[in-house]
Amino acid sequence: MADVIDLITRDHRRVEDLFEQLKNGGGDRAALMEEVARLLIAHSRAEEERVYPVIAKEVPGEEQEVQHSEEEHQEAEELIHRLLEAGPDSGAFDDLLDQLVGAVTQHVEKEESEVLPALRDAVTGDRLAELAEEFGERREEALEEYEPSAGGATAPGMTRDELYEEAREHDIPGRSRMNKDDLARAVQEEAEDEQ
Repeated sequence: MADVIDLITRDHRRVEDLFEQLKNGGGDRAALMEEVARLLIAHSRAEEERVYPVIAKEVPGEEQEVQHSEEEHQEAEELIHRLLEAGPDSGAFDDLLDQLVGAVTQHVEKEESEVLPALRDAVTGDRLAELAEEFGERREEALEEYEPSAGGATAPGMTRDELYEEAREHDIPGRSRMNKDDLARAVQEEAEDEQ
């Protein structure tokens, strides 16, 4: 059975394959970008909510790296939103894609060379298997929660990604860990506080 490190690295390889397809210009670039967005966002949510807390608690000296990783996830999400907004026909798309590929590649290299090996050394194989189950479940939930950039929004007339951007603009803490309903509530509360 795969452990959580196997699942995380499997996602990394899939994203790298998608990046390669996007950079080569083959296929439907808009659909490929949606797939990258969906996978990266779901992967980030699952890591931040299920894996990073364990790393911060169980792996000596990794608390700062976890925080840095979460910041890198936010940077990647911001680039994803800009890419989705620009679209593959935009003159800015390839430059933004290069930025995203560079940021994600750097994040993956650090995670696979330092953070994940430290996790493997710090916790038992049974715990890694439990984490795989928790990560996989949260990842699947996040994949289901993801709404395409052009998809119909439900609450309150905005997609989860749009709500996230709103929360980011208002500097709402913990936004990367919130689901769509939580983001909608937090943004609504912020709007009410400003009135």
